[in-house]
Amino acid sequence: MANASDEFRLTSSGIDHESRLPRKYTAEGQGTQRDISPPLEWYNVPKGTKSLALVAEDIDAPDPSAPLVPWTLWVVINIPPTLKGLPEGFSGKEEEEKGGEFGNIKEGNNDMKVPGWRSPMLPTIGHRFEFKLYALDDEIDLGNKVTKEKLLEAIDGHVIGEAVLTAIH
Repeated sequence: MANASDEFRLTSSGIDHESRLPRKYTAEGQGTQRDISPPLEWYNVPKGTKSLALVAEDIDAPDPSAPLVPWTLWVVINIPPTLKGLPEGFSGKEEEEKGGEFGNIKEGNNDMKVPGWRSPMLPTIGHRFEFKLYALDDEIDLGNKVTKEKLLEAIDGHVIGEAVLTAIH
């Protein structure tokens, strides 16, 4: 039995001790302090991991035609397992700005049909934002249009670990 210190886990220094996601990471922040992707850090990437993929969703998004349909906020693929996290404001940076170890990372489309991190304006507070990091035994190529659906289909059978972080807004 692995103890907690060996567990594959995902954290964020940007989320406070009450698990609240600050306004600047949402559409409700002001000016440039708005829709900034939160910093993420991870620990104990499973042995044999070739790449990491991240999906962030608002799991309490209301949909008139269904009780609850998660709203995709962010999809990131081809994260090298050697990285220890993504810095605050990583989303939307140009490839040239990322460079180095960040060079092959690709951001997919969220449910607003644009690439990168986007948090919707929330009609109510108390929504749970779930960040799920997948450790994969392979690198994945999804072509130019990366979506959560394509990602989940492609990684079926390749997930060797999952780490989840839930924040409340």
